[in-house]
Amino acid sequence: MKTLYLIGGTMGVGKTTLCQYLKQDLPNSVFLDGDWCWDANPFQVTEETRAMVMENICFLLNQFLHCSAYDNVLFCWVMHQQSIIDAIVHRLDLKDSDVKCISLLADENSLRSRLTADIQKGIRTADVLDRSLARIPLYRQLDTIAIDTSGKTVEQIAQEVKRCAKHSFPQNTRAGRT
Repeated sequence: MKTLYLIGGTMGVGKTTLCQYLKQDLPNSVFLDGDWCWDANPFQVTEETRAMVMENICFLLNQFLHCSAYDNVLFCWVMHQQSIIDAIVHRLDLKDSDVKCISLLADENSLRSRLTADIQKGIRTADVLDRSLARIPLYRQLDTIAIDTSGKTVEQIAQEVKRCAKHSFPQNTRAGRT
């Protein structure tokens, strides 16, 4: 049985850092960042590019799920709407997989501090700060396991994710997730 981790959260909350850590910590793991499927210049959000990105993400995730080399498939992206999560899950072949949908959260001060540090390092542009802060409430409304990252190390967050993976949760009728 494979485990697919769908890890969402606003920009700067620690999705990529967590997935890179889990990729090393969990056996036979592979990691896909949704941003890699939409890294373009210029960045254009159109119906065509949205459809292409979803097709790319689902194709790659299905390839990882079908590959016998991997037991743990890690995926992260800014999945701020339930419809995004549901669209991905419905397009995947999950017959031998357990899906864990997780939203990483952070309080405003922690997120502001992380993003400001990234902006100062040149990793992010200043406009990301307001956009990311505005999305915090959206993640509290999703049908996911919420993990607060405020004041925690990546190791502590990873332990919480792994504890979630060990427990069975009732089936979610919307997307067949646990």
